[in-house]
Amino acid sequence: MVTVGIRELKQQASELIRMVRETGKEVQVTYHGQVVALLIPVKPARKKDHLKAWSRLDNLAAEIGARWPKGISAKDAVTEARR
Repeated sequence: MVTVGIRELKQQASELIRMVRETGKEVQVTYHGQVVALLIPVKPARKKDHLKAWSRLDNLAAEIGARWPKGISAKDAVTEARR
């Protein structure tokens, strides 16, 4: 793990972020010798997860649409619920 002070982070932010992205190493950021933050790589979302989420939303929309009362807009339903 790499440790840098805030001043070094300011001066080398692009290089440090590139290193985290490319190597997966974490970077500790210190302030007066105390660790105050971590730069960590983010795991990329898998495409299948996105497809599953959209599919579930489509199914939910179809279910809501099938049960939605005729002649009532979403705006009217929200307004009524707030009263």
